[in-house]
Amino acid sequence: MSASSSKNDLSVWRTIKTDRFLVGAPHYPEHVDESYWERDAKRMAEAGFNVARLGEFAWHLFEPKLGTFDFDLFDRAIAVLARHGIDTIMCTPTATPPRWLTVAHPEILRVDGNGRTMSHGSRQHADTASPVFREHSKRITKAMAEHYRDNPHVIGWQTDNELNTSMPESFSAATLSEFQLFLADKYGTIDKLNFAWGGDFWATAYDDFGQVVLPIEFGPTFPSPGHVQDYHRFLAFATARFQHDQVEILRATKAEWFIFHNLGGLRDIDFRGQFSTDLDFVGYDIYPMLYDEFQRIGNHAKVQALHLDICRGFSGNYIVPEQQSGFGSQPGFCTLTPEPGEMRRMAMSSVARGADGLLFFRWRPAHFGAEIYWMGLIDHDDVPRHRYDEAKRFATEMTALKDKILGTHVRMDVGIAGSDFDNQEAHKTYSIGLPSPQDDAIQLHQYCYDRGIACGFIHPEDDLSRLKLLYVPHWVMWKDGWTERLEAFARDGGTVVIGARTGTRDENNHVIRETAPGSSLTRLTGVKVKDFGRLAAPGAKGLFDVMSRSGGLVIPPNRPAESHRRVRRFTFGNREIEAAHFYENLTVADDAEVVATWSNRYAEGQPMASLRRVGKGRVLYLGTYLTPELTDALADRTFAEAGIGPLVGDLPEGVEVTMRQNDDRRLLFLQNYLDQRAELSEVPAGINLLDDGKSVSGTLSLEAYGCAIIELR
Repeated sequence: MSASSSKNDLSVWRTIKTDRFLVGAPHYPEHVDESYWERDAKRMAEAGFNVARLGEFAWHLFEPKLGTFDFDLFDRAIAVLARHGIDTIMCTPTATPPRWLTVAHPEILRVDGNGRTMSHGSRQHADTASPVFREHSKRITKAMAEHYRDNPHVIGWQTDNELNTSMPESFSAATLSEFQLFLADKYGTIDKLNFAWGGDFWATAYDDFGQVVLPIEFGPTFPSPGHVQDYHRFLAFATARFQHDQVEILRATKAEWFIFHNLGGLRDIDFRGQFSTDLDFVGYDIYPMLYDEFQRIGNHAKVQALHLDICRGFSGNYIVPEQQSGFGSQPGFCTLTPEPGEMRRMAMSSVARGADGLLFFRWRPAHFGAEIYWMGLIDHDDVPRHRYDEAKRFATEMTALKDKILGTHVRMDVGIAGSDFDNQEAHKTYSIGLPSPQDDAIQLHQYCYDRGIACGFIHPEDDLSRLKLLYVPHWVMWKDGWTERLEAFARDGGTVVIGARTGTRDENNHVIRETAPGSSLTRLTGVKVKDFGRLAAPGAKGLFDVMSRSGGLVIPPNRPAESHRRVRRFTFGNREIEAAHFYENLTVADDAEVVATWSNRYAEGQPMASLRRVGKGRVLYLGTYLTPELTDALADRTFAEAGIGPLVGDLPEGVEVTMRQNDDRRLLFLQNYLDQRAELSEVPAGINLLDDGKSVSGTLSLEAYGCAIIELR
């Protein structure tokens, strides 16, 4: 595996430096009688697995009391796996501190915004900002690292488990003290902090850093956006610092180990900073059917693609330490169940979108605890059924094709600006009911997904030259250096599309003092915002429609007239489209072309969107948010001229298409995510690596949940 990366390596185009495709499962030998271990390892080997992940929740076994360590159970489990050719990834067990530790040091427990102290009996209840907890975390990490230093079957480490997934925030005394120290280091003087947070508004200024409080929600009303932004910057800093403690110990103990983390909820982590640069690569846990329950797109294949494309934008290719195998549940919820063939199809989608290794979660389900129906590859009755067979098929395929897959990156023709922690958090601090940049970007991502167009997320500091179009979805915080990169991309022939409100706040979350979108973006776009206002969401009664318990809009039958709702329309080409969420009336420079105008109310005839030629390319500015209708019109206006088209023509419904490539090869991944056969008629010529290298040209039939990898000629 690779050595530690540097910040300059972080890029959507980065591949993992490895000659081995890791495939296996998280395994919990502590959950079953030892009589199971031998046949578990034998079945793993027969499935073609080469690795198992162990130990992330076993601190109480590794250290049953302070300073007394016992690794015997895991030593024996690792030895059994090794006899069958299975290597081990060990985990630092800091997501679940033992009870003796929280009894001795209750000050390490998290506290929520209502002042309620978290409790033993669950997980992630300890505060990663706590200096006391950090010392114990380092102590158990050091003991484990030293014990396994000379064990050749322990090949790498996972830090903790899904940091910040259960509860990223804490309002404990330890968090407050560490937050104050963080701010003192960041600002140096209290006057600078007061300026950044707008201390002259509502008399929220401080006399010294020791007076600073944590930003409690509705305490009794809203805190300053700058205050909230810095709190979440601190949480990200504290999370990276907590992990760095462990990484330092592991690297100093044995440089040959690879180190990664498995991300779940993606909250309060700055992926473009130390958190990722400390690691050899990042891991993302993928539960498509669970994520669809939260995002409510209604298509878990599309949700998986979106989630993975967002994650890949952080730092490039990744591994999947936990890939959904059965249905997943905790006491309060349960996901849908993958049908036969679907688990392999979901795993193949992970590879198609950048996974260079994959572990199915989990080997077998637990018989006790808060996840007794989180199903694995082997059922409760110890019988391997279709999920085991699918995992075996997948492992065999990936092992055989590793030399084809590894070293390739995912193609993107359409890039969406993403992966920026400050913009993500800035929206949350003052959302005024508007979609987040990511929510807006979903419109374009889904449009491309449905049509088989190569699309993903990318940070403006990455290499943009491989793109054909870049969309910036309403990033309120903007750096002049990014404008220079966008201009260079356009001059070389790229198309840039910039959404409304971009560049309207500075790094302190202050509204800028010049006409939006600010001087550098005005030079690039030829646009100034004359005035702006809020609009209702598509189909909504008004700005504050009542939400149902399921999260959907409730539209009363006595919906008011359009004049009362102040519906705004615009003309784009030969279409008249209803705007949503936000509007801007624009002033357009002489060297820019008006491509859309408002068509009703007081703004009728005023510019809504513009286009300015820059070198060989062009820059468009949109004075509103995306809707399906606007996305379709925008694609009609830009894609053909930008040279953007589907990877496969005449793509049938239910087929997902992606390409991985490098200078030597192009691999076209096709997955049928429906339960019925799909017929393709315009597949490029190549050989199907999943069908004994048979030639393909034009037609291809995919069974229900069927997959193909076509190496193009």
